[in-house]
Amino acid sequence: MGFWIYMLVMNLLIPVTMIGFGKYFIKKAPKEINGVFGYRTPMSMKNRETWEFAHQYIGRIWCVGGMILLPFTVIAMLPAVGKSVDCIGHTGGAVLLVQMILIVGSIFPTEMALRRKFDKTGKRR
Repeated sequence: MGFWIYMLVMNLLIPVTMIGFGKYFIKKAPKEINGVFGYRTPMSMKNRETWEFAHQYIGRIWCVGGMILLPFTVIAMLPAVGKSVDCIGHTGGAVLLVQMILIVGSIFPTEMALRRKFDKTGKRR
């Protein structure tokens, strides 16, 4: 049971982090455009306006995605209660894979929204 609780807690870190950073990015983007912290793609780093738009957009995606992933994670881990360490590990790994697909997948709608709102130089359309 201890390993199951550990895996559940570890898998819940991603949705909780997504919600936390999502809310933070909705309120404000990092002050400076930088290559270390924040949503960093060539299009989002064109200027301050694209930087702020990208953070607000992905912040909303991460908030909603994190809220969906919280109960999904718990429900997906429930069948592994009382099972072998291997079963719990495989279940936790599968949940992690779904979470990573959502995080990486959030890049695509954000980039499409940036390209709809801004031209290649970063000027608003």
